[in-house]
Amino acid sequence: MTASETTWVPPSVLERMTEELTALSAQLAPTPETSKRIRALREALRTTDAADKPNDGLVEPGMLVSVLFTNAARTSTFLLGSRELISLEPSIAVDVYSPSSPLGQALNGARVGDTVNFTPPSGIETKVRVISVEPFSG
Repeated sequence: MTASETTWVPPSVLERMTEELTALSAQLAPTPETSKRIRALREALRTTDAADKPNDGLVEPGMLVSVLFTNAARTSTFLLGSRELISLEPSIAVDVYSPSSPLGQALNGARVGDTVNFTPPSGIETKVRVISVEPFSG
């Protein structure tokens, strides 16, 4: 499995997913909805990565990224990761951008100091400069 086939989540989310799967799997007569959830959790766990990321300035899933939107002269800090899976951990109070979103795709693989262009849903090409990158520790 390659890095592009995996989804990074914080260890606490991986733990919640595992606990939910264990509880659902223990049911003697699961409903069709429960069976569907079990399959979804098994697939998510098969493709999930909760490994610590190195503090090397590389933008990749699992990193807390601060950027400057140069067109608007505003900054933003967010976690690059799976919104759906990270929402399983209600204590995480940071914006999350998917690596497959326009911004995530443009930034994935960039380094501190790099400027990238991306086109958001508004259709207006935007320049973003990477200010800082650090491993997420939520």
